[in-house]
Amino acid sequence: MNLFALLDQAAARFGDRGAVYHGERQTHTWGELRERALCLAGSLRALGPGARVAVASENRPEIVELMFGVWAAECVYLPLNYKLHPREMQQILEDADAALVFASPMIAADLGPATDVPLVVLDSDGYHARFTAEPAAVPCTDPAELAWLFYTSGTTGRSKGAMLSYRNLMAMTVAHLADFDAPDQNCSLVHGAPMSHGSGLYIPPYVLRGARQVIPASCAFDPEEFLDLCEHHPGCSAFLAPTMVARLVQTGRSCPRNLRTVVYGGGPMYVDSLKKALAAFGPIFVQLYGQGEAPMTITGLRRADHLDADDAVLGSVGYARSGVDVAVVRADGGAAAIGEIGEIVCRGDVVMSGYWKNPEATAATLQNGWLHTGDMGSFDERGFLTLRDRSKDVVISGGSNIYPREVEEALLEHPAVVEAGVVGARDDEWGEVVVAFIAGDVTPEELDAHLLDRIARFKRPKRYEFVDELPKNSYGKVLKRELRERLS
Repeated sequence: MNLFALLDQAAARFGDRGAVYHGERQTHTWGELRERALCLAGSLRALGPGARVAVASENRPEIVELMFGVWAAECVYLPLNYKLHPREMQQILEDADAALVFASPMIAADLGPATDVPLVVLDSDGYHARFTAEPAAVPCTDPAELAWLFYTSGTTGRSKGAMLSYRNLMAMTVAHLADFDAPDQNCSLVHGAPMSHGSGLYIPPYVLRGARQVIPASCAFDPEEFLDLCEHHPGCSAFLAPTMVARLVQTGRSCPRNLRTVVYGGGPMYVDSLKKALAAFGPIFVQLYGQGEAPMTITGLRRADHLDADDAVLGSVGYARSGVDVAVVRADGGAAAIGEIGEIVCRGDVVMSGYWKNPEATAATLQNGWLHTGDMGSFDERGFLTLRDRSKDVVISGGSNIYPREVEEALLEHPAVVEAGVVGARDDEWGEVVVAFIAGDVTPEELDAHLLDRIARFKRPKRYEFVDELPKNSYGKVLKRELRERLS
């Protein structure tokens, strides 16, 4: 099925109810949103089925109608990380053979001169004219067709386009409703995180249930504004990066009356930070572990898993999601034993079909029906999966594997440490040594003393680099590549 069907169903059931809100202001009902999407699709028909249509914008209400309009035209939705440099955006547009790009005024000013792809500026006369086109017919599409071309965030190198079909996105939608949240027409999805990534991927399940889409008036994440919106709108849910959750806690405010679910993911949520969030807001948290190649859906911790949980559970990424097989394998491909660290692999309808125009990367990542995530982890005897690190982030010092996350967890237990990022640096004697980047008012001697009783001596950093904050992409992931580049 084409995912436009989700909007079609919502409009049939809840046509006069509010669908999209900018801050507290309603912009469209479900019926209006459906008609706008079909008119937009009518304006895109000349591109032909399968054409890649890009969207480069900070969070804006138009993104919702663009997403469903692109699908109604049986084109491919191609969101761009709005924080990328225009040259990086152009590289993605060129790689994807994009036919058209919709850009916000803020992005268009710089992207327009950098690309030859036809560009439509949001909220311009050219954009508004598209809604006067003859509406397209409701599509009937093979679920195996490409729906979303998801370019990886590029934390470790040049982005690759993960090809996500309608079937992949529907499997993600069903798993979310089965595992994490049960919204209805009296609920809201508040888009605090970028809609080009996790928050945008969560639009389909909430549209299916008729839950309103709420975009902050600032079009960005401001913790005070986010909490105010959760006081105003009913039954609020949101996807947030761990750094965003930490900023909510730092406000000192209690949980808003209407905030019911925060799904956190996209980067490590350290145990100490999670405990602070639970103490501040209560049992509203759900954790997901996923990748662009298996969108938002590999393992997870439900609300109940956070209750009275020990540190091992809180530090894990939970257990397999509905419809997904998850395993940990050794380098030789054999199944790892309980407690043994290996590469995490998964399979299911949520897994991509491959990388766009990149058969070599596809063959390396999809093997015998399994997605090789590149992440290292281990299962415990209770079935909880603990994520150690990306395989490329593991530090091998003197022949011993050191997992940066373990060191980061220990460092963050120090009350003066705000952020910690651990990477390996080349060393003639040891091969690699551990280097920790620290944001916080603390000395190396204090950190050494702190770690003395927490981790083995060989895992302790050989040196510390002090920074104001760690570099992150727009999704809140720490850019380990940039940390390594600083060392070189």
